Amino acid sequence: MSETTKVSEPATHDPAGAPAVTGERAEWLEALAKQRHFLRFTTRDLTDEQAGLRTTAGELCLGGLIKHVTAAERNWAQFIVDGPWIEDFTAMTEEDWQRRAEEFRMLPGETLAGVLADYAEAARRTDELIAGLPDLDATQPLPKAPWFESGARWSVRRVLMHLIAETAQHAGHADIIRESLDGAKSMG
Repeated sequence: MSETTKVSEPATHDPAGAPAVTGERAEWLEALAKQRHFLRFTTRDLTDEQAGLRTTAGELCLGGLIKHVTAAERNWAQFIVDGPWIEDFTAMTEEDWQRRAEEFRMLPGETLAGVLADYAEAARRTDELIAGLPDLDATQPLPKAPWFESGARWSVRRVLMHLIAETAQHAGHADIIRESLDGAKSMG
């Protein structure tokens, strides 16, 4: 009879003393936490003004990227619970698109500390939601949009995969913006 070694499962720990999240949920949340860290890390030692600067030909700034990822994480958490946060992206007005574009900019009166605190709160809520869900297989229909397959449904797992990918993509954008700003790199 051969002996097997049990591999310890990764766990996330709630500082308030709630039970640890283990197994698959812990792996998803750890992967998301890692990408969140890389995104937040690009803002280290910056002023509010620097966080709002566009350093490339694009519209993106570091504070705006964090605002966008915060909004995206909130929307996808709402999607997990209630379904689409918007029924039809193709029906959005010019004003709707303008409000959405403001996610990508630091607006007057916004601070980097405030944007980061808002992101931390959204992350905490997402983590609590995922930890408490009874079923990661539960699905919701996607909103109507040219970038989603018509009639498709996403499971909680698929939403988590998307959040990790989107956060990682924007962490890469942030790294380029930061390096263009002052030469600082997240790695290397």
